[in-house]
Amino acid sequence: MPDLLIELFSEEIPARMQARAGEDLKKRITDGLVEGGLTYASAAALTTPRRLTLAIEGLLAESPTIREERKGPKVGAPDKAIDGFLRGAGLTRDQLEERDTPKGAVYFATIEKAGRSAAEIVAEVLEATIRNFPWPKSMRWGAGSMRWVRPLHSILCILTDETGAQVVPLEVEGITSGDTTEGHRFMAPNRFAVTSFEDYAAKLKRAFVVLSPQERAEHIWNDAQNMAFAAGLELVDDKGLLAEVAGLVEWPVVLMGQIDEEFLELPPEVLQTSMKEHQKFFSVKNPKTGRIECFITVANRETADNGATILAGNQKVLSARLADAKFFWENDLRVAKSDMTQWTRALENVTFHNKLGTQADRIDRIAALAREFAPVVGADVDQAEKAARLAKADLNSEMVYEFPELQGLMGRYYIEAAGEDSTVAAVAQEHYSPLGPSDDVPTAPLSVTVSLADKLDTLTGFWAIDEKPTGSKDPFALRRAALGVIRLVLTNDLRVKLHDSQSNQLGRCNESIGNTSAKAAKEAAKVFKEKTGGGSSFGFGAAITVSNLVDGRQVDSRSIDLLSFIHDRLKVFLRDEGIRHDIIDACIAMDGNDDLNLLVKRARALNAVIATEDGENLVQGFKRANNILSQAEEKDGVEYSYGADVKFAETDSEKALFAALDAAEAKIDPALKAEDFPTAMAAMAALRGPVDAFFEDVQVNTDNDILRRNRLNLLSQIRKVCSSVADLSLIEG
Repeated sequence: MPDLLIELFSEEIPARMQARAGEDLKKRITDGLVEGGLTYASAAALTTPRRLTLAIEGLLAESPTIREERKGPKVGAPDKAIDGFLRGAGLTRDQLEERDTPKGAVYFATIEKAGRSAAEIVAEVLEATIRNFPWPKSMRWGAGSMRWVRPLHSILCILTDETGAQVVPLEVEGITSGDTTEGHRFMAPNRFAVTSFEDYAAKLKRAFVVLSPQERAEHIWNDAQNMAFAAGLELVDDKGLLAEVAGLVEWPVVLMGQIDEEFLELPPEVLQTSMKEHQKFFSVKNPKTGRIECFITVANRETADNGATILAGNQKVLSARLADAKFFWENDLRVAKSDMTQWTRALENVTFHNKLGTQADRIDRIAALAREFAPVVGADVDQAEKAARLAKADLNSEMVYEFPELQGLMGRYYIEAAGEDSTVAAVAQEHYSPLGPSDDVPTAPLSVTVSLADKLDTLTGFWAIDEKPTGSKDPFALRRAALGVIRLVLTNDLRVKLHDSQSNQLGRCNESIGNTSAKAAKEAAKVFKEKTGGGSSFGFGAAITVSNLVDGRQVDSRSIDLLSFIHDRLKVFLRDEGIRHDIIDACIAMDGNDDLNLLVKRARALNAVIATEDGENLVQGFKRANNILSQAEEKDGVEYSYGADVKFAETDSEKALFAALDAAEAKIDPALKAEDFPTAMAAMAALRGPVDAFFEDVQVNTDNDILRRNRLNLLSQIRKVCSSVADLSLIEG
């Protein structure tokens, strides 16, 4: 079985595109080979800035011969039908075979497709892959029509077996395949021939090309760490930058330089961001002071002066970049120490969303919500409002304008410089968190308060203007915001009732979003009140309706139920704990489902019970009781909820069930009031034995009407007791 080696050699491929391009090349070639009848043992894609390489081992030398039998029209069918069948099969009439079937004689055709050589199939698949390669961005060059990410120079394509290497012949836009490639652009630019992947990789290494991106990354990281350690410093970890730099060089040469003394007092994050974004430098810090004092750069070649010239040039460019950062920092500090409110006032001219007002409007809404949430979280109300009003002030600073990824962090520095309390300053950085499922969750009361207000303002605002996520599209990161609310509530053990008309946090948020004009918002509330006859306090769904009335349209609140959206995100979150969606649905069906903390405690307790044999069997017993009862109620046209009487119990198991239900109810009711769900669930699970024994011994739908009604009322009691804990009818299985 031959091995296949493909290399597509071009001008420099952007680092961010290399890994995906390697996988695309591998998938398209291997899929095409398998479709052509060629199986293989293994395939690996490798990339450098100038080449995409694919090595396939154990490829079939040719595709197998295929015999296919097709059933045709009946013997004696019209000539037109027979001729059509012959054209499809590629045969003549004398090649058909007549066979008797239960429905009469029928024509059959046997079609044989001879196998094709691997070289023929590879050439066909590779040409199609090159011409239709899915680059995110591509270009044309010269007079040709083919598109590639950068001009394609050569195609290496060989099949190697025990007899040697064979070039797979093909030509694409004037580029003819061969068995040669080039080494490093500067250090070994001459072309050379290869005979196998092992020969190819070894010769590239001698020509100053490290083929594997993982090997290049490891080389960069190890050399950088050693240099930093030798200087008594510490390399700042940055896996994303490491992967990017490994895609910029074919022969990495690590160099370490010093940052000028005048820039060392800049915040370390500013130094790190500036060097990473503009120069692709790694930061090296002093572990004792935390200051960034040096940088690591990676050259793409060895030089006679061991990189001294390269390093001097990089230091010169870096100094210019850091001079800009220092200018921004000093200007911003002057503003922060004199009057930070000029930044927040300037946000009146920055649009947040054309339907939701300016950034200043949004800050007003968040500040108002923060005052509402502060008592729930345990934060000072006035401090919460102050923190909310300052948290986004840095959006108008020069540093954040230059480096948007530093928003929040720079706000923390500036608020501290203004003389505010450190807990208020921390809010600027922490209120954006958590940004993802693995991000740290704020725990400081002020940060939690403003973070909740920020995320709920975002959710209710975009829900109100009907900008909800659809499919995979979520341009305003609303799923992330909902997950953030969930994690904030659960991590900090908060009792926030999202749908309670008394606290009405979400309703107030949505009302404030209705229009940037307070007058318009009040008019909207007035219209809603007149239409519904309701009071001034209204729940979440009503608040959404008010917001939509402000826009001149009325939308059914049921169609934009944000609470359901948050519940859906909760299901995704709890799935990682092994809690099934149907268990969560059974808890969502209960009262208080807008209290996420309460809901999750109930779901975890139910999940633990369902995992036991008693819990699983009780669910089946409950469903049996519920089905019998529902069918009887539908048939009789009455609801059996009047209470069963033990004096009509005939069997011991029937009497035992009465006693068990009374005992369970006595335990469940106080446990639910105390929110002790494990105790309530355990009491419910204890019903499994008595319920099983009842159904084994007792016929519910007996001919005796009195006994039947009593037993149906007993089933109603089972339903009532179990349903007080969770809606077991929603449990699957």
